[in-house]
This record gives sequence, structure tokens and C-alpha cells, in this order.
Amino acid sequence: MTWFRYRDGTLHAEGVPLDRLAETVGTPFYCYSTAALTERYQRFVQAFDGSRASICYSLKANSNQAVIATFARLGAGADVVSEGELRRALAAGVPAERIVFAGVGKRAEEMAAGLEAGIQQFNVESLPELELLDSLARARGQRARVALRVNPDVDARTHRKIATGKAENKFGIDLGHVREAYGRAARMEGIEPVGLAVHIGSQLLDLAPYRAAFAKLAQLVAELRADGHRVESLDLGGGLGIAYRDEPAPDIEDYVRTAQEAVGNLGCRLVFEPGRWLVGHAGILVSRVIYVKRGVERSFLVLDAAMNDLIRPTLYDAYHPIIPVREPESEAAAERFDVVGPVCETGDFLAHDRALPPLEPGDLLAIASAGAYGAVMASTYNSRPLVPEVLVKGDKHAIVRARPSYHDMIALDRLPDWM
Repeated sequence: MTWFRYRDGTLHAEGVPLDRLAETVGTPFYCYSTAALTERYQRFVQAFDGSRASICYSLKANSNQAVIATFARLGAGADVVSEGELRRALAAGVPAERIVFAGVGKRAEEMAAGLEAGIQQFNVESLPELELLDSLARARGQRARVALRVNPDVDARTHRKIATGKAENKFGIDLGHVREAYGRAARMEGIEPVGLAVHIGSQLLDLAPYRAAFAKLAQLVAELRADGHRVESLDLGGGLGIAYRDEPAPDIEDYVRTAQEAVGNLGCRLVFEPGRWLVGHAGILVSRVIYVKRGVERSFLVLDAAMNDLIRPTLYDAYHPIIPVREPESEAAAERFDVVGPVCETGDFLAHDRALPPLEPGDLLAIASAGAYGAVMASTYNSRPLVPEVLVKGDKHAIVRARPSYHDMIALDRLPDWM
């Protein structure tokens, strides 16, 4: 994590010391590095080496307006899966013509919002969705640009909750019915079929599933063109994994090369939808130790961050590095802890049996590689306020989402008239 380093004994985010930030913002809080976001995006762009491709940042990984705007100013488009994400992308400055609307359950009003905005394309996942979009577009006197999402029945070899490309998953049109669906789309007055889309899952660390899915996509393109159809765009999705500890993660250059070898000779514009790869390492969650609790069989670090702030460990059995904000002495003996939060659930943990240096109440810890699927999946369970988010750039910082007050939280509720 080159953007989060120790300086003078204290962990910094770029040029900002995290202990000072904790005093200013309060804990827990998320912190994102502008340099990290920029470097990751530029590296993705450079991997294409001038080839015809678009990068549509996947908002579901982190939908903070400052993060989206950072990518938009670098030239990114957006991959959205709801009207809320569509509106976030537009508000952050993403041009509508660079927005791809994906998702298996788009409602009529969401499709209408996409048509009104004039987005780049809808990734359609079923015949009923195609028919609804056709009727809405015809009623508006428009033609919706559409890519049919293919379910290639490829095992992504990732966690079962984030695999999306097997026949048993809810996503996409099964491989054997794509040609028929494309033909129907071509006959619809309100639909302009422009290509195919595929997305087989998230946190992929092996390129072989991509290679298999892209090969099936290339075969489909040949078949559709033989049927007389125009195929000008291929949306290859996202899902490229990052290393949360010492597991090997593929290089972005190898990933892009895999795509180009499979479909680069088809004359199609390629669309990529990276999320985690762009933002995962760019964010940390900073928390303070409340108690050090030593039990008979286990010892616990009780933090002020909890599963409602970062749900990935309990939801996906995910590992996140945990780093003391104060640099530990080199000779300090490690102790093993379960790192837990204050939420009234046994599932409220951030790490199990983790080796950490000696810690005391009040010490600060940074939960690393938390920029993706962290704050965006947070909740107010146990009536805990949402965690604030901070963006740093050099030695500057800005709160890009404030912590709500208890009054603000309670004021969202309404008592009925009879009370």
C-alpha cells in the first residue's frame, strides 16, 4: 500500500497523519487516497496501449460522489445497477453517453430514467426485460441501445455469493438462447441491439475463467454475424481481484492481454467495468480500540468499528490486513486477538485469531484494503451512525460524507397520526 505509509512513527494517508485525522473526524471513519484512485485508473488505461476500449467504473464498489467524480475527471464512464447509481453518476459529472445500465431487475421507472438521460446502453438480462424496455422506448419515440448479457456457464472460482456466470445463477441469458433473443431484439422497433455483455463474478484471481467466457463470447459474435446481425460492442464486465494478503493476483496487463487475445480481432469496441480493482486498495477504515479483553480461551480487541461499518468479514469470510496507526517497536512481541466490534452479534468481527503488537484502549488501527464494498454496504444496525468518509490529496483532506447525528437518524422516522 504505497499510499498509506509510516512517517515519523505514524501511519499516513499520502501526506496526512491518520492520528491527526482521527482527532478531527472522530472514529471510526473511512479514508480514501486520491493518488491511489488516480494511479490505479491510469494503469488500467495504459494497459490498453491505445486499443479501442472504454472503462466504466462500477459504482457498486464505492459510490461516494467524490470517488465517482475523481474517475469522471480522469475520463471514466460508469457501470450502474440502479436508478440511484445512475443519478449519482450523472451528478458526479459522468457523461450519460458513457453510462452502462446493468442489473437483473430493472424497474420500468429505472429504464425510463436511463432513456431520458440518453445513456450509452442497457445490458439486458432476460426476454421479459427486453420486452418492457422495448415498450417504454417506443412510447417515448426512442430506440434503446442494448447489449444482451450472456450467462456463459463458467465457474469463476470465487466465493459462491459473488459468482454470477454459472447456469445456476440469476444473471444473464443462457448461452443456448442468446441467438434467438438477439434476433427478437433486432425485430423490435424500440430496441437497437449493439452487442453482447458478460460478467462472471467478483474477486477473480485466476484468468482461466475469463479466457473461457471470452472464448464463448467470440463464438457467439461469429454466429450472430453469420445470422446477419450487427455486433459492434462487447462489454466484458469486471471482477478482477486484488490481493488482500499474500495470495497471487493477476496483473492488469495480463488481464487486458487475455481479453485482447480472445476478442480483440473482432473489430468491436470493448467495455470494461472495473470496481474493486480501482478502489479496493485505495481505502482504509480507521478505528479505535475500546477495550482489550483477555478471556480464558481467547483474547479480544473490542473496536469502535463493527460489522455494520465493514460487513465483508462476516458476509464473505473476507480477510483484511489490520495495521496499527502508531508504528510498533520492531522487538514488540505479537499477541493473538479476535478483533471485534460493539454490535450485539457473535458475527460482529473484523478478524479472527490475528497476530498484533501490544495494544491498549485508545490506540488506533487501520483496516486496510477497505475501499471496495466497505462504506457502500454499511448500515445503521443497532442505531449506529453511518461512518464518515474522508478523501485525502497530498497534505489536504476533506470530509466527503459526514457522520449523521443521532437527531438526523431519528428524524428520518415518522410517527403515525394516531400516536
